[in-house]
Amino acid sequence: MILSGVASLVDVGWWSFTGGGASLPRLAWSFAGGEDLGLRPWRTSFVALLGWRLRVWSPLPIEEEKTRKASAFDLPPLPPLLVAMLSLDRTCFLRCDELLGPLRARRQRVALPFPATVRCQARSGGELNGRRIAVDNTIKKVEPNSVEPVEDIEHHDGYRDEQFMMPWTVSVASGYTLLRNPQYNKGLAFNEKERDAHYLRGLLPPTCVSQELQEKKIMHNLRQYQVPLQRYMAMMDLQELNEKLFYKLLIDHVEELLPIVYTPTVGEACQKYGSIFRHPQGLYISLNEKGRILEVLRNWPERNIQVIVVTDGERILGLGDLGCQGMGIPVGKLALYTALGGVHPSACLPVTIDVGTNNEQLLNDEFYIGLRRRRATGQEYTELLEEFMNAVKQRYGEKVLIQFEDFANHNAFELLAKYRKTHLVFNDDIQGTASVVLAGLFGALKIVGGTLAEHSFLFLGAGEAGTGIAELIALEMSKQTKAPLEETRKKIWMVDSKGLIVSSRKDSLQHFKQPWAHDHEPVNNLLDAIKAIKPTVLIGSSGVGKTFTKEVVEAMATFNEKPIILALSNPTSQSECTAEEAYTWSKGRAIFASGSPFDPIEYDGKVLVPGQSNNAYIFPGFGLGLVISGATRVHDDMLLAASEALAQQVTQENLDKGMVYPPFSNIRKISAHIAANVAAKAYELGLASRYPHPKDLVKYAESLMYNPVYHQYR
Repeated sequence: MILSGVASLVDVGWWSFTGGGASLPRLAWSFAGGEDLGLRPWRTSFVALLGWRLRVWSPLPIEEEKTRKASAFDLPPLPPLLVAMLSLDRTCFLRCDELLGPLRARRQRVALPFPATVRCQARSGGELNGRRIAVDNTIKKVEPNSVEPVEDIEHHDGYRDEQFMMPWTVSVASGYTLLRNPQYNKGLAFNEKERDAHYLRGLLPPTCVSQELQEKKIMHNLRQYQVPLQRYMAMMDLQELNEKLFYKLLIDHVEELLPIVYTPTVGEACQKYGSIFRHPQGLYISLNEKGRILEVLRNWPERNIQVIVVTDGERILGLGDLGCQGMGIPVGKLALYTALGGVHPSACLPVTIDVGTNNEQLLNDEFYIGLRRRRATGQEYTELLEEFMNAVKQRYGEKVLIQFEDFANHNAFELLAKYRKTHLVFNDDIQGTASVVLAGLFGALKIVGGTLAEHSFLFLGAGEAGTGIAELIALEMSKQTKAPLEETRKKIWMVDSKGLIVSSRKDSLQHFKQPWAHDHEPVNNLLDAIKAIKPTVLIGSSGVGKTFTKEVVEAMATFNEKPIILALSNPTSQSECTAEEAYTWSKGRAIFASGSPFDPIEYDGKVLVPGQSNNAYIFPGFGLGLVISGATRVHDDMLLAASEALAQQVTQENLDKGMVYPPFSNIRKISAHIAANVAAKAYELGLASRYPHPKDLVKYAESLMYNPVYHQYR
């Protein structure tokens, strides 16, 4: 039986503990009516409404706090949300958005881990069936390390769930609440003992099933949907209902579900985000919160954040400005950080910076969920982003990874350049894409032969992805040949909307395009550029579909026995060409990879498997490597280390099928190797902070990966 209510304050006294010297208020409460309720005195439990001193205090948003008179014992105001509940099994439950750790869910629970000055706030006594209820107890000082979550018997999670569990509630106040908490809910997998211990009896059908059977049922149901967006919505609903089952599905069926929870389906989900919006996911920081961003960050229930993915929604995939509806991208990215890289879900924070949108269709859409104004620019934009970056550092520390995602070119380069020396920042569109493409080139060279310096490269698209890839290729060539970076850049050419980027255009070029302006006469289109440059590698990052035409592919096949063609633009509708087109037009000779997935193609009796140059190969393991090493900055050599680790996972069997990337079915193993390489480079460069240095970084990374198996609760 669960009682909930708020008790009245009877008396407050003060005394000091000799050990820590901290003053604590003595709370005298009385519990009346217990015997009348048929309760044994020893079965009666208690709880107090507590406030405690944190690093930064927030005012209690009640009128009484504003009018309260100062006293000799006046303390800072309480945190904003504070709720207390009663139970009968000597078990107390508290809720607070500032609480750092959950209570032990045993028969006898422990007090809060805050041996600092505390104060009490109460209103009036509660009633149950007309009977008055009050509480009597004394608050005491406890050891800070004595706090654990609902105790799991098997301890499956390498990341130790007690560090992160329970957003919003410290502990579950009832079985009904437990079934609605995605971090703890197991649905029909709760066994008989757990149903009795956690007040679930009667709230579930009598049968008990395994997690494996639940997984089988969900996959059966997902496969009934014909529309990918319906599967996406079903997966998002599952994530909000049963977190462990969601990640178990994603890990065990990654090749089938990755295109659902991320590209290409997430693009359509973002376009329709307002109309399909069900549950708020992540933090929304808009211009309305300017000057209050630190306060907004405090509203997020978790303190131990390790990875943040943030977007302003201006360049979502190849779909353009989707404003606030770009939240689907950070949510999807962080789902992959957990499923593929093993970062604990409660250590991940998706953020959307809403500065408006220039998308007229969204501004006129009644279901649009963001600010209805034109996009902010200039100083207004810069000040908001600067406040956000400083607030993140103040709230979560220097070692939290901030991943910039789908910012427009002009902002993406400026933000990365501005903050890479002061924060742990990473731009997936610039650096992540570059790293995964370089790994694909390493794989392709195993098929066609030669070194990077012996090949020439032509890019269609000179935005953040294209120039980021080009810079990392040039950097790797420079390391291999010991040639200056300025020389290796000359092996790389780019075509933008105005044609080949050449020296005569340099004065009119954006700053990030200028290093790629080489001496050559002007060329107006891609086909003529191919005929003039004769590249061995063609890379598309334009965001414009169907630009690798039959003539373009045939021209590449004319100059090369095995042309390397990478159509990287997402989603599928924006891909420069399909796998079938590349193989057919090159007569089966192309080495092909794309940003979005394509099915294997049979050509001339041989099955050709296109590679997917998906950033999901890199960023989960890359982020894990930064986390396990405690890296404080991202260095370009870490990106090269990640590329090398990924390329090493490609087997000869993969290469025989034309694959330049390993299959996604091994992604957790791949991520562990990438994490180990990145962490090793961090230690080598002196950028790591977690010591002692683990001897076997691969095993260490694997041991820390989140494992979404069900735990048994006492």
